[in-house]
Amino acid sequence: MSTHAKRERLLLADLLEAAGPDAPTLCEGWRTRDLAAHVVVRERRPDAAAGSLVPALKSRLERVQAEFAEKPYEELIQLIRTGPPKLSPFTIKQVDEGANVVEFYVHAEDVRRAQPDWSARELDPVFSDALWSRLEKSARLLGRKAPVGLVLRRPNGQTTVAHKGTPVVTVSGEPGELTMFLFGRQDAAKVALDGEPEAVERLHDTKQLGI
Repeated sequence: MSTHAKRERLLLADLLEAAGPDAPTLCEGWRTRDLAAHVVVRERRPDAAAGSLVPALKSRLERVQAEFAEKPYEELIQLIRTGPPKLSPFTIKQVDEGANVVEFYVHAEDVRRAQPDWSARELDPVFSDALWSRLEKSARLLGRKAPVGLVLRRPNGQTTVAHKGTPVVTVSGEPGELTMFLFGRQDAAKVALDGEPEAVERLHDTKQLGI
């Protein structure tokens, strides 16, 4: 596994373990047990995980995920730590790097930021650059349903367009915070929004960001 993906995987597992099975998360309707089950199903049951993208398979995904959520919580945590089975495409370094770095980062923050006493995590510059690189590649997909034009800006001045349109709102922040915002965690993201007040409000409140 890649360095970033392995680190984020282990951090997510540690956070889930420390929080316990019934702690809140930023994922609406999910406790930590549900989030852990989601991660395991995504890696180990591709036949069901496809339901996150294919509406016809959504009921199957929900059923399989509910079954996994009934497993002992400690078992779910261990399955996350040990990683995907040998024949999984996630064992390929390039696939792991492309698919899991952001996935694990966002879900780790879903656990961390849902706790009342959470503290911000300071990301190292290399990891911040890695997150920004992924934002540049996925911004249009994640922001395709934004109700206004959407531009992302990091502190060094680099920008990327997530959605073309008017009026335009510019969201400024560190790459990790912009990632959280673009994945629909607007309330938990430490960013600054600049634009017409009505447009800013519409963007902040929309449920249409993310996959």
